[in-house]
Amino acid sequence: MADNDTKDPPPPYSSLEPQPPLMTYEQVIHDINNDVTHKTVPYYVEKEPVKLEAIIVTQHTVLQGKNKSQGGCSQKTKCLVGWLVALLLLFGIGLAIGLGVHYGSKQNSGNYNDQNNGADDNYGDNHSGDSNQNDDDDHEDKNHIPDICSNSNLKCDGIKNCQQPSDETDCVRFGEGGVLQVKTAQEGQFLPVCYQGLDKSYADQICAQLGFRSSYSSSPVQGYTSAGLTLEPIADKLIQGLVNVSSSCPDEKAVSLQCTDCGKQQIASRIIGGSISNPGQWPWQVSLHFEGQHVCGGTLISPDFVVSAAHCFKGAMKNAVSWLVYPGAISQLNLPTAYLVKTITVHESYNSDTNDYDIALLKLTRPVDFSTTVQPICLPTFDQIFSGNQECWTSGFGTTTQGADHASSSLMGVKVNIIDTNLCNSTKVYGGAISNNMICAGDLNGGRDSCQGDSGGPLVCKAQNQQWYLSGITSWGAGCGEKNRPGVYSRLTSLQSWIYSTMQEEKP
Repeated sequence: MADNDTKDPPPPYSSLEPQPPLMTYEQVIHDINNDVTHKTVPYYVEKEPVKLEAIIVTQHTVLQGKNKSQGGCSQKTKCLVGWLVALLLLFGIGLAIGLGVHYGSKQNSGNYNDQNNGADDNYGDNHSGDSNQNDDDDHEDKNHIPDICSNSNLKCDGIKNCQQPSDETDCVRFGEGGVLQVKTAQEGQFLPVCYQGLDKSYADQICAQLGFRSSYSSSPVQGYTSAGLTLEPIADKLIQGLVNVSSSCPDEKAVSLQCTDCGKQQIASRIIGGSISNPGQWPWQVSLHFEGQHVCGGTLISPDFVVSAAHCFKGAMKNAVSWLVYPGAISQLNLPTAYLVKTITVHESYNSDTNDYDIALLKLTRPVDFSTTVQPICLPTFDQIFSGNQECWTSGFGTTTQGADHASSSLMGVKVNIIDTNLCNSTKVYGGAISNNMICAGDLNGGRDSCQGDSGGPLVCKAQNQQWYLSGITSWGAGCGEKNRPGVYSRLTSLQSWIYSTMQEEKP
């Protein structure tokens, strides 16, 4: 968390005695292609997997025939029978060897490919006794095996026709004011859901479909005179299969639905320009530890899920069982209760060269207990706009100066400005490197920025309703706090549909 205006930096992280990692690592803070710095510390370097040549041991049976001086075959028939038996025996041995080589090579080939796909599989073999390892393997399969759909597939018809099932995951979203919108196969576009007929059990079922445990609140919103979706009686179906298109909603009321009590800051006292955080100030911030060391940040979005950056989970760091999550942490010297990670899902389109789609979702093995110091952040609506006029902050345990050896021992927060994308993409800033899935924040004059170790942490903005919304995920930048080099974050309004889809697939 770089803050060049802070006169008294927080205590150095060097007072900690971190355990050495199991693998060789080095800090990688420079990208020669874009002159950028990934905001993570440390980055673990994958070891080249050992390539073993298969050794096949075969046993040959040598049949020694008697020569004529030793008597030979006494009868011609016995000789023929003996040779036939010998040939059949040799044929059987050859067939067994062939089958063994065939299936053995397939298995060895699969293991070799797994090694080449990343050191996480090689590393995971050392933890094969842990049941969570199977969950991590499932995650790998989902990211690489194409989804298989039936010929009768209709997107958003309420029937799961695909194996994973991707045809029914991107069918629900939230608009301005939290208005529930659903896409149906009948209409093919998102329409507001009418309020009439929605009770607490109906709201709970909709939120559970999205990966939440229940609903928090629902209320009517006036003024919906155009087409909407009326509710059928509740049944064990997806919401897109329980609505009908109507020319307008009864009483012109649509439903506003909130699945979690989110975005409420318990302590509001802050110092502009950066400060050490107090308990409950950023209650959605989590510290992610890999092999006993803080590596990245994350943001709590529900009792079961944390969002972070995809680049935090490379190679061996994809191994879910090696991570610990600390919600509510404000000091690395006094960590709260840790939570285990069940699965890590990295966006399937993540590009490590361009940093595009730099987002990952962590599912925890058990739900987090909320308190005054541990609370989830609100996810933005699909059309929510974050601008320089809003109050926005970024937080994390990253280094306080560029090139520092250790992360901060204290959680730091700094106020930043949302920077117009066109300006951030100009030649004097990042020259076209900012995609539609990125948002820039900081200060073009320098001095207020995230830094190494802040990766995966939150960029949050306060809305008019006084709730805080997750607008970005700390991703990359050139240096820390430099002029015309603001921080770059993954844009949540572009990626929130992926979050809901993944939560729906991984729901508790």
